[in-house]
Amino acid sequence: MKVLVTGGLGFIGSHTVVELQNKGFEVVIIDDCSNSDENVLYGIKAITGKKPLFEKLDLKEKHKVEDFFQRYQDVAGVIHFAASKAVGESVEKPLLYYENNIGTLVYILKELCRKNKASFIFSSSCTVYGQADKMPITEDAPVKVAESPYGNTKQMGEEIIADTCKVTPSLNAIALRYFNPMGAHPSGEIGELPIGVPQNLVPFITQTGIGLRDQLSVFGDDYPTPDGTCIRDYIYVVDLAKAHVVALERLMNGKNESNFEVFNVGTGTGSSVLEAIKSFEKVSGRKLNYKIVDRRPGDITSAYADTTKANKVLGWKAEYTLEEAMNYAWIWEQKIRD
Repeated sequence: MKVLVTGGLGFIGSHTVVELQNKGFEVVIIDDCSNSDENVLYGIKAITGKKPLFEKLDLKEKHKVEDFFQRYQDVAGVIHFAASKAVGESVEKPLLYYENNIGTLVYILKELCRKNKASFIFSSSCTVYGQADKMPITEDAPVKVAESPYGNTKQMGEEIIADTCKVTPSLNAIALRYFNPMGAHPSGEIGELPIGVPQNLVPFITQTGIGLRDQLSVFGDDYPTPDGTCIRDYIYVVDLAKAHVVALERLMNGKNESNFEVFNVGTGTGSSVLEAIKSFEKVSGRKLNYKIVDRRPGDITSAYADTTKANKVLGWKAEYTLEEAMNYAWIWEQKIRD
């Protein structure tokens, strides 16, 4: 079975390609390399023994999307990661985010609607819940008004897919709402490669630990949490990648109960920013230089998943602890700085 992975050279995409190839899928990657590196292909090959097919193209160019599906008519499934993802940047450049995250989704869905049968996995996010009223967050929690254009593109993306599935019986889709991915592959061949200043906590921690950053800012210690810092659900990227494969197999095997389903993907455990820092200090043996600063606008207090549905329906469960994932992130950071 041939599977298209858009954004397949990115952090989550590349780990998912590895898991797909390990399961025997033939993978073709589309990536424009605007926020990734083509050398990731060689990391994937080093792990799996096979270099995936690769097409460097910009999904915003509709005619190139049409041309791709003409040439790859045997693509049976798509896992769609390709999107802009920086919350702050989305506030500054909303039209860029709507064009890149919504336009490209529409172009791909149009092509899949022409197929007799197609499976589609959408990279969604827990941002759709905003600050949820109850913890842990279930899939039934209300979707709240988005705090940013980025978050809005995830909400709109899900709505577009749901509307399309209603009128397209041949299209089956799953949206995976995941929490905070982190870590790197145990082989040390692929991992998170942020361009410029990291948007996520863990690479900022490891970059500070190795001396690339002078200091880590902890935004606020006066939240209503046990240690005053924000709480998040940190999920190991390999666990997350495996969830995508399980979801795709569910659709391809006709096990889905409706042609659009939604699942939370997390560990079910919330960890504070200070707990993440302590985890790094334990696995690295280094004291981290951090400073408590004012709260950051838009940060929610707490978000962690109720994973019951994914555990029971998908038969998937996160296996790695925060400490294990942090250790792989640290190994990766040291390798790329050698």
